[in-house]
Amino acid sequence: MPKWDYAPVPTDESLRNLERRTEDIEEDVPREPLIGGSKSPYRSRKMGNRGDDFEDGDTMMTKRMPYCLGMLVLLAIIYVLSRTETIQTKLGEECQPTEFDIGEYRKERLSLTPPHIIECAEAGEGGSQSACHLPRSKRYSALGQKGATLWMTGLSGSGKSTIATALEEMLVLQYSKHVYRLDGDNIRTGLNRDLDFTDNDRAESVRRVGELACLFSDSGVITIVSLVSPFRGDRDAVRRRHEEQGIQFYEVFMDVSLETVRERDPKGLYDKVDKGEIKGFTGVDAPYEPPLKPEIRLPNSEMTVEECVAELYSKLETEGILTASVSNSKSDPSGLPMPDGDEIIDLIVPSHLRHERISEAMTLPKVLLNDIDLNWLQTVGEGWASPLKGFMREGTLLQTLHFSSYLTDSHNTTGQYSFNEKQTDFSNMPSNQPPNRISSSVPIVLPCTSYTKSLIESSGANSITLTSKDGTEVAILRNPEIYKNRKEEIVTRIFGIIDHGHPYINHIYSGGDWLIGGEVELLDRIRYNDGLDKWRLTAREIRDEFSRKGADVVYAFQTRNPTHAGHAYLMKTAGEKLKSEGYKRPILWLSPLGGWTKSDDVPLDVRVKQHEAVLSEGMLDPETTVMAIWPAPMIYAGPTEVQFHAKSRRSGGASYFVVGRDPAGMKGSSEAEASPDDDLYDPQHGRYVLALSPGLNGMKMLDFAQVYYDKKTHTMTAPDSSRPDDFISISGSKMRKLAAQGAKPCPKDKPIPSDLLASNCIPPGFMVPSGWAIVCDYYQHVDDKVWIPYSRINRPRLPPMSHNSYSEGTYGSKDFTLYIRDHKTGKVISPWHEIELIAPGDDASKYSRDEFYNMVVEIPNGVTAKMEVQKDKGANPIKQDLSNDQPRYYSYGVPFFNYGLFPQTWEDPSSTSTRGGDNDPIDVMELGEGPLPMGEVVPVRILGSLELIDEGETDHKVLALRSTDPLAYRVYNMDDLEIERPGTLDLLRDWLINYKTTDGKPKNSLRNDDPTLPYQAADIVRETHRKWQDLNEGKITYQDKDFCLNGSLQQNCDYP
Repeated sequence: MPKWDYAPVPTDESLRNLERRTEDIEEDVPREPLIGGSKSPYRSRKMGNRGDDFEDGDTMMTKRMPYCLGMLVLLAIIYVLSRTETIQTKLGEECQPTEFDIGEYRKERLSLTPPHIIECAEAGEGGSQSACHLPRSKRYSALGQKGATLWMTGLSGSGKSTIATALEEMLVLQYSKHVYRLDGDNIRTGLNRDLDFTDNDRAESVRRVGELACLFSDSGVITIVSLVSPFRGDRDAVRRRHEEQGIQFYEVFMDVSLETVRERDPKGLYDKVDKGEIKGFTGVDAPYEPPLKPEIRLPNSEMTVEECVAELYSKLETEGILTASVSNSKSDPSGLPMPDGDEIIDLIVPSHLRHERISEAMTLPKVLLNDIDLNWLQTVGEGWASPLKGFMREGTLLQTLHFSSYLTDSHNTTGQYSFNEKQTDFSNMPSNQPPNRISSSVPIVLPCTSYTKSLIESSGANSITLTSKDGTEVAILRNPEIYKNRKEEIVTRIFGIIDHGHPYINHIYSGGDWLIGGEVELLDRIRYNDGLDKWRLTAREIRDEFSRKGADVVYAFQTRNPTHAGHAYLMKTAGEKLKSEGYKRPILWLSPLGGWTKSDDVPLDVRVKQHEAVLSEGMLDPETTVMAIWPAPMIYAGPTEVQFHAKSRRSGGASYFVVGRDPAGMKGSSEAEASPDDDLYDPQHGRYVLALSPGLNGMKMLDFAQVYYDKKTHTMTAPDSSRPDDFISISGSKMRKLAAQGAKPCPKDKPIPSDLLASNCIPPGFMVPSGWAIVCDYYQHVDDKVWIPYSRINRPRLPPMSHNSYSEGTYGSKDFTLYIRDHKTGKVISPWHEIELIAPGDDASKYSRDEFYNMVVEIPNGVTAKMEVQKDKGANPIKQDLSNDQPRYYSYGVPFFNYGLFPQTWEDPSSTSTRGGDNDPIDVMELGEGPLPMGEVVPVRILGSLELIDEGETDHKVLALRSTDPLAYRVYNMDDLEIERPGTLDLLRDWLINYKTTDGKPKNSLRNDDPTLPYQAADIVRETHRKWQDLNEGKITYQDKDFCLNGSLQQNCDYP
């Protein structure tokens, strides 16, 4: 029998029999007295003496225990029931039943719920639950968007679901955004299925959906709620919950009348209300409280669905919801979209640090920037290549060449914010990639020569100073990375063509063999002093200008030509198109390209002045137009380059880029293999590539085909196929020819002639009159006026000048002239003929060995303007050498020496002892510390010389050290100088051999790598002195008859 099986209850007789049997069996077993002296009816037995059917008292008790317990439970239940009945009877007499109000119950429970229940240790006492989750900024940046709630409220049938669905589809399918829509269909079948349509349940429905929207939006989802939500207080409570959690909330009011929604009645609900089948319907027999100050109001009975969606999209875009940003706020105070990388770049040193940085720059090795380099520096420093913060390092360049983009971690979600600002390390690849890809289609690099590379590396400095061609310190570059300039790889990857006559390809090949990468600090605004600086704005400044004009969207139009009515038509049409998409105030950015352009392009000053005329005469509306020069140079890379043009305009706040035929293209040169004298790129390819380009971060294209002149309406417009004979094309080449002929407007009362060139007239309305006059002036005086072709330094900084000199004209121009005066009489003298070769004896007497020579300084240390004494001018003043009728500058690097001449010397071209001299006074390279004033006469010691072979001529370069240099007392030759300043001789050799190569010329050569000894160099100087004497005495017949010699009576040799 199992342990808990019921046993029969013993009767008195059986109990007595049991007792007797037990006593008989266990007589010999000692017995313990029971409590109270009674005997137990149950005894234990001795095991094994009798049969198995005998059971002791404990066993019997165990078997019967469940029965006893059951009886006790039954009695307890009976007692409780009897007591309950009594109590209920009494309560029934005292209480009447009441209805349970679940709404009040919910309200009470919510008021008692302790707020901010924290279940993770990270939050701590009184902390926020945000401490327990991934930081919102990192989540948003990883997703590429911010979470937000659009709460669409309005009557049934007001378009909430229709517009919400269309918006969701556009954001998800077109822009790959994370979006979810909450409405009655997916809420009442699950979360709210226990709720009906009472006021309390409606309020609870709004509360639950509001809490759910908070969670969705906090997770980075753009949450669209479309609920009637009739009560203003309930919606305001949801708004407060969002505000408490720092989540963007936008109330969207479907402002549609009851009459309109009754007419629509998409679900037949109003019909049922009218039939009495539905009671308490919102707006009819139940109240609806419209929002007082909704963020967005959509009177969609007056708008198309597309217009409503466009307005909602515009709001999300201007609020920065569609892109990740550092904080959960608007992308920018202007409300315009953020640049690539979600960071507005401004690398100009703050004013309070400027003096400190300039002082530092004076101590660093210098790297020379040419005009194009300076344009790129301005582009980077002012934020037009965001998020780039300097010239590309090798890793960034490789990504640009092979992907037209590079990876970034703009919000440091993976700890790689500075990924592109570190030295490129090919042996230590990143274990995980930065998460964001940024459009980057053109190489923004800084070439340098081996000479400059040696200067940097020998200095041991971790920063370098970037100088303009006039020697002005313009920026500091930090942590420089010097790497090989793989010119062929750059050209083939970027241009995809073979054309050695292409101007920018030629620029790349003429550059140095090395590239310098690193981040920059601009020491000040880059100013060109050309009268156009007022039109140059930084990326941040132009955003401010758009904001002042109230822009809700900006579209950019780039120009390289004068603006005519066809361009104006495209720009106006673009603005109208944006208005049709829901934008209220589109602002046009008229954006003339300001950087370097090829020589036959229209000069920058002509374009800007003509654009001013277009604005002043009203062809474009000044109230809705901002003109600002864009600083980057042109590289003429067609479809590849136009991607950068568009991406860069986003840095200034533009959302749209107007693009036409053959953007950034040009005709091939005669050296082009595939397209000589024809378009290098298919005119349609640029627009196509731009439309499909990855990584442009939402930048959109406004595409337009070619426009024509309508002879009937006298306007530029799209052609009408029904009357093709009324439209004529006015090409750029035709416009240039008409301008060169000074064409006048065609008579309005006569038909427009078919041959405009023969008639020498332009159709009325083609261009504003004052603008046409500017264009004509240029094409009629291309060669006999001074134009500003592109952004380049117009008035360079004056170098140090001798106090014994005076100048005429503007430094950096063809008319600049520096005259030398006698330090005693103040009379103008010739630095070639009237200054003694040998310095006064008191200078030489300071030292125990050899003599000092007078050097006339033409080019101070650090100055790249190629200045030289004019042999054919009276008083032989110092002027700037010319190349192609423009002032010439060294482009190979920043000279580390002072350059000048020894007076009363001449290298005879007819000399038979060498290859023949270069027909100039002998040159001197002074190797002391720091610059000497231009025009100064300085005593120097000869240390040796190098014999340069330049285009077949001998050109001696005497190496010298000024008498006042700290090393003068112990340096007597080049060996001594090498001990004091190691590497000086290598730098000199590099400079002399290669300094013309960056101008596209061949290398020079040296007769010997080792310099002559001082006495040998002195012998060469004395020989050239004798030649000068013979020249002045007429003993030598020279080829140049225009020399102004000492005492010359030629007319052009008069002294001032």
